[in-house]
Amino acid sequence: MKTRRPIIHIDEEKCTGCGQCILACAEGALKLIDGKARLVGEIYCDGIGACLGTCPEGALTITEREAEEFDEQAAMDHLHKPEASAPAGNLETLPCGCPSSAMMSLKPACKPGPKTDGHREVASSLGHWPVKLQLLSPSAPFLKGSDLLLLADCAAAAYPALHQDLLSGRTVAMGCPKLDNLEAHIERLAEILKGARPRSLTVVHMEVPCCSAWGSAARKAIVRAGVDIPLEVIIIGRTGEILSRHSQEGLHGDCGCTRGLRSSPCEGSKP
Repeated sequence: MKTRRPIIHIDEEKCTGCGQCILACAEGALKLIDGKARLVGEIYCDGIGACLGTCPEGALTITEREAEEFDEQAAMDHLHKPEASAPAGNLETLPCGCPSSAMMSLKPACKPGPKTDGHREVASSLGHWPVKLQLLSPSAPFLKGSDLLLLADCAAAAYPALHQDLLSGRTVAMGCPKLDNLEAHIERLAEILKGARPRSLTVVHMEVPCCSAWGSAARKAIVRAGVDIPLEVIIIGRTGEILSRHSQEGLHGDCGCTRGLRSSPCEGSKP
């Protein structure tokens, strides 16, 4: 039933799609759609405006208008229910049979290559294929009990020592928290955490606000999977340095609480 009440209003002209408001909304009323923050359901917005201060562009305001009444139970159900668009089940290959999705373990070069014109070639530390999160199957043997790296696409391009410092000894899943279907990524990661049981999860994303949703997505996946796993978040600067690292030793999937939270600035590039 509609009633006149306070509710969020988003100025699409000002919205840059950074995603900060989405992280601040405890009810999950906001979502990035076509690069803009949008209200996905009036019943999910309580009208309190906890998200207002997070928008760097001032695109959010509280307006009073006719709207569906806030439904707290519906909001909670919405938070814990995967979207219908999220892929379900194990994804072994693309429907088209594209060879890019065929699973395989690789043997990365153990030593750097020979010097060429005074420069030493860097050895690859990539140990499997594919690497895109949506192409990875929870049943992939290389994922079982591995140290999993959840890597934002742009961070891979920005961090120069990626293979030496972050990929070595780890499996990797890549994606973009801004342009991809984030809910689909959360669901797929939850399936991997539950099915493959990695022993640790390291999230790497850029310093820009829209990329911070990668860490939030990892935490939601852990809760959805119901697993207890050490989580580390590494933030990369646009000029290629590690800005900070945050470790959570034991993030509980049943309640989302943490043990042994540590937060520290970078003391070097080696994690």
